Amino acid sequence: MAAQPACTRFSDNYELKEELGKGAFSIVKRCVQKSTGFEFAAKIINTKKLTSRDFQKLEREARICRKLQHPNIVRLHDSIQEENFHYLVFDLVTGGELFEDIVAREFYSEADASHCIQQILESVNHCHQNGVVHRDLKPENLLLASKAKGAAVKLADFGLAIEVQGDQQAWFGFAGTPGYLSPEVLKKEPYGKAVDIWACGVILYILLVGYPPFWDEDQHRLYVQIKAGTYDYPSPEWDTVTPEAKSLINQMLTVNPYKRISAADALKHPWICQRERVASVVHRQETVDCLKKFNARRKLKGAILTTMLATRNFSSKSMIAKKGDGSQVKESTDSSSTTVEDDDCKARRQEIIKITEQLIEAINNGDYETYTKICDPHLTAFEPEALGNLIEGMDFHKFNFENVLGKSNKAINTTILNPHVHIFGEDTACIAYVRLTQYIDKQGHPHTVQTEETRVWHKKDSKWQNVHFHGSRNGSFSNTATQYDFVNHK
Repeated sequence: MAAQPACTRFSDNYELKEELGKGAFSIVKRCVQKSTGFEFAAKIINTKKLTSRDFQKLEREARICRKLQHPNIVRLHDSIQEENFHYLVFDLVTGGELFEDIVAREFYSEADASHCIQQILESVNHCHQNGVVHRDLKPENLLLASKAKGAAVKLADFGLAIEVQGDQQAWFGFAGTPGYLSPEVLKKEPYGKAVDIWACGVILYILLVGYPPFWDEDQHRLYVQIKAGTYDYPSPEWDTVTPEAKSLINQMLTVNPYKRISAADALKHPWICQRERVASVVHRQETVDCLKKFNARRKLKGAILTTMLATRNFSSKSMIAKKGDGSQVKESTDSSSTTVEDDDCKARRQEIIKITEQLIEAINNGDYETYTKICDPHLTAFEPEALGNLIEGMDFHKFNFENVLGKSNKAINTTILNPHVHIFGEDTACIAYVRLTQYIDKQGHPHTVQTEETRVWHKKDSKWQNVHFHGSRNGSFSNTATQYDFVNHK
C-alpha cells in the first residue's frame, strides 16, 4: 500500500479502536481503514503541546518514514495533519518484541540468531541506502509482525533517526541508548552510518549468549569500556559459538568507524549468507535462560522510569513513559537504562552553565555593561544585602558595581560546583549551584567564600537573560556585592 496524500479528516478514512500505547504528547490506537477493512496503528500527536523544535522533529520522523519501504521496517502508510492533531498511520505489528519471542520458543540456535540479525541488517542496509541513520537500534525497537511462527522482524521508532548525504560524517548530537552507543558518539567525534552497525554488533552478541558485551551499573565505567572496545568471549558459553559468528561480531564492534564493516558487507558474511553450512544448529538453552534475565532487567528499569516520569510529571518528546504490548509504534525514552537525551536538551544545559559563568565573570571584573546585557532590566533578586527583601530592577546592582566592585583590584577566582540545570521548554531554564570564590585580603592572606545560588533564565530574541536570582547569606556573599568584604577586609 503506497503512502497516500493527506486527506481532509482522519475520521473520513479511519475508525479508531482500542488504545495500544501512550506517550507524553501522543497516544497509539488500533484503527481500521473504512474502505478496505485493513487494520493499522494510528499514532495521534497532540500538536498543541509541541514546541516548534518538537514539531520539526515530528516532520523529520514522518519524512524519513515515508522514504522507507521495506518488509523489515514498520511502514508509514498515511500522514494526516488536522488542527491540533497529527495522525501517523503505521503497520499494526502484533508479535511483540523479538527478544521476548525468543525466550518463549522451544528451540533456539545459533542459526536462528543468524536469521534474526540478517533481518535487522536488511532493514539497516535499506535505511543506509536511503541516507537514513536510525541512531537508536536496541531490543525495544525490534518487533515481530505477528504472533505467527517465522513472522518478520520489523525495525521501529525513527524518532531519533537523521538524514545524511552519502558517507557523510558529522556531529549530529548525542543520541541513543547507553549500552548500544558507539565509541565515536561517546567521544563526541563526527559520526555516520557506522553507529548503527556498532549497535547491531551489540545486539548480535546478546542474541548469542543472552547478555551484553559491555556492562557496568556505573555509566561512566560503561562508557570507558565502550570507547576502548573492551569486550571478550568468556567460557563456557562462548566455547560453543562458531568462529565465524565471533568474526562477524569483531568486524561490527571495531572501534574505528572507518574500518567497521558496512551493512551491505555484513550481509555477505559467510555466517549470514551461508548459514546452513556455517552456523551451529544446537539448541542454546543457557542463552535463553540468560536472555530471560536480561529481558526482566530491561522491563524493570522501564517500569521504574515510567513511575518516575508519572510521579514527576516531567517529560518531553524524547522522554516517553508508557509502553504498550509491543503492537504500538515505539517511541524513545530518556534514562540511564534507555534512550539518553538528545543533543538539544544537553546543548541547552551547557548553554545555561556557560552563560552563568559569563555573568559571574562580569561580576568579578566589575563589568556592569556586560552584566546588564546578560540580565533582564527587571531582574528580581533576593540579595543578602537587601535584608531579606525582594528587589527589582538594576539600581541596587548598579550601586554595588559603581561603588564597590569597580574599585576592587583584588585577584578573584570563582568556581561553580555541582551545577544542576532544569530545562522547562525551549526558552526557560533554572540553574542551582554552589559558588566558591577565592581572593587575597590586604594582608596577603588567601580566603575562600562559599554560597548557594539559584538563577532563572529566559530566552528572549535568541539570547538567554537572567530574570531572577536567589543567593544564600553564607559568608555574607551575594550577587553583585560579592567583593564588599574583599575590598574592606582588614
